[in-house]
Amino acid sequence: MDHSTPLITNDAVVLGLLAVILGAIFYTSQSSHPFWRKFYGVVPALLLCYFIPAVFNTLGVINGEDSNLYFVSSRYLLPAALILLTLSIDLQAIMRLGPKALIMFFTGTAGILIGGPIALLTVGNFVPDLLQADTPDAVWKGMTTVAGSWIGGGANQAAMKEVFLVGDSVFAQMVAVDVIVANIWMAVLLIMAARADRIDAWTGADTSSIEDLKRRIEEYEAQHSRIPKVPDFMFIVAIGFGGTGLAHAAAGWLAPTLAEAAPFLSRFSLTSTFFWIVVIATTLGLIMSFTRLKAVEGAGASKVGGAFVYILVASIGMHMDISAVLEVPILFLVGLIWIGIHAGLLLTVAYLIKAPVFFMAVGSQANVGGAASAPVVASAFHPSLAPVGVLLAVLGYALGTYGAWLCGQLMRVASGG
Repeated sequence: MDHSTPLITNDAVVLGLLAVILGAIFYTSQSSHPFWRKFYGVVPALLLCYFIPAVFNTLGVINGEDSNLYFVSSRYLLPAALILLTLSIDLQAIMRLGPKALIMFFTGTAGILIGGPIALLTVGNFVPDLLQADTPDAVWKGMTTVAGSWIGGGANQAAMKEVFLVGDSVFAQMVAVDVIVANIWMAVLLIMAARADRIDAWTGADTSSIEDLKRRIEEYEAQHSRIPKVPDFMFIVAIGFGGTGLAHAAAGWLAPTLAEAAPFLSRFSLTSTFFWIVVIATTLGLIMSFTRLKAVEGAGASKVGGAFVYILVASIGMHMDISAVLEVPILFLVGLIWIGIHAGLLLTVAYLIKAPVFFMAVGSQANVGGAASAPVVASAFHPSLAPVGVLLAVLGYALGTYGAWLCGQLMRVASGG
């Protein structure tokens, strides 16, 4: 079948198909059936959210290029998701986790920031073609989306795709690198979690604060969680899309103003309307986190934001051609070196400050895995600690836009751009 003439051309039908795909993935991923438990123990649900729409695109059933779903998702759902995900951040609670928890989190962020340029330069010395300066499919541009994912999450990844105008071909390859490499590292962290007592005893780490964390989290959940009602959801929608409208209005004025006053700023994406949409949306979420508006988290604001992200992820998958993943296997080496630098820096700092394995593992996964997998690693230590992973992952969402943009600029320089 000609890829330019897909079987399904009606966006309403395509949206329905994507919704059914996502619903089936999440339904089966939560199933207690032995088959599905084994299946999702090997294949991450997030990978399927990208992969299944990509299969339909590759087979010519749908065509992302002919659809407006990605545009709608990236311009409307993405900023709303950023607001709702950062709205729940509790900086005071993060500070109460203790300095070692934050040190490990920011060490993980630093590992991603410096690891990307170093990995690109290292492999680029042997494969000079990787160091392309400023083409849509330049490797460094594709790597910015991985930086967005590994510092923040899917929303930040999508933001970097738009901000740096990343080509669909290299993006498809980088999504595979992102998911596969990140899950290899998560598997290592889960193995370490099973041996945390022995590792902590060997390093002399003080784990007394972990028990205090368990108690505080259980008390917080008991006080704030509630069964959401329709007014709660409407208020969440009002915050998300009201903030999105404000971000569009402000970015629509700011970007052209900067472009006219200082056109050289386009080199740093500072004249991009979309860049300012995501930055303003993230900033609005952070500001709201200091107000009474954050109370909507008790009704599930971050869950609504997460649902928006997964719709966005599926619409991104529509643009992927699976065959492109196999074209440049050298990119997996870049990814492994990158995550290796992240891991090495974390392990070194954890040993030097005698941080418990829990702080190292969750600090890492809050960066690399985000809210989707950080709770998985946290709950591997104790089920009540899963919200700690979410808490730090939300901090990652807040930093993801800024950190990935900075990492992207460093990789641009490394590529000679």
